[in-house]
Amino acid sequence: MSVPQNTRLGIWLMIATTFVFALQDGLSRHLATSYNVWMVVMIRYWFFAAFVMVVAARAPGGLKAAVRSSKITTQMFRGILLALEICVMVTGFVALGLVESHAVFATYPLLIAALSGPILGEKVGWRRWTAIGIGFIGVIIILEPGFGVFAVEALIPLLAAAMFALYGLLTRYVSRHDGAAVSFFWTGVMGAVVMTLIGIWHWQPMTPPDMGWMALLCLCAALSHYLLIRAYEVAEASAIQPLAYLQLVWASGLGIYLFDETLRTNVAIGAGVVVAAGLFTLWRQRVKAKASQP
Repeated sequence: MSVPQNTRLGIWLMIATTFVFALQDGLSRHLATSYNVWMVVMIRYWFFAAFVMVVAARAPGGLKAAVRSSKITTQMFRGILLALEICVMVTGFVALGLVESHAVFATYPLLIAALSGPILGEKVGWRRWTAIGIGFIGVIIILEPGFGVFAVEALIPLLAAAMFALYGLLTRYVSRHDGAAVSFFWTGVMGAVVMTLIGIWHWQPMTPPDMGWMALLCLCAALSHYLLIRAYEVAEASAIQPLAYLQLVWASGLGIYLFDETLRTNVAIGAGVVVAAGLFTLWRQRVKAKASQP
């Protein structure tokens, strides 16, 4: 049964999604300053995997349909890659802060555009290559090489962006063979498996207040993905995808007001350049998709 399309509702759902994702990042940053990153992400994935299985069980065909994949090796690798990317990004939150980590991470749509040619065989025109180049000028502005001592920590969110871009491309690849429910199932389950194998060796007892924060983080993990699923159900991806950049705004606000981070001028300018370049690549992708329609 098709869901009625409602772009306005989709926009509000996407705004809510980006806020919950940012809140999730803030909670991860808080917990990872006191506990091992592997353990924090592991517990978060336990709850996420349970949520994924509940969603799969209620979908047509149940768990049997969700497990069935024609690209199972790629699906498994995707799930592992995303879990490790989250660990890298949370490490970046602790080392660099929410503001600068998200400013650098905002390059991931540009990396997806750049890698879509060699990995998926998609054509990337000169306009998008120009936007990609401009976007990375924005990254250079953020990192400020040549001004004082270069912070190696700044490479952590850049690595996370590269990992997330590869995850996005693999998601696009498996979507040619498997449905969204199958990809969603393998993302949650494989992430929980790999994080348990690693995180269980880094277990630390938590204080009662932090157990509460951990519970809230787990709820946010499930809520954010539910909102995202609903947003894409009621509106076209091309209409709401640009709003994903709002996560940078929310996360920066949390970093400034809750963690006493500062928004340096070069970071604000560089992030603006990166976002503008990313929005242009999304727009060009939409134009190309419309042009290819019969």
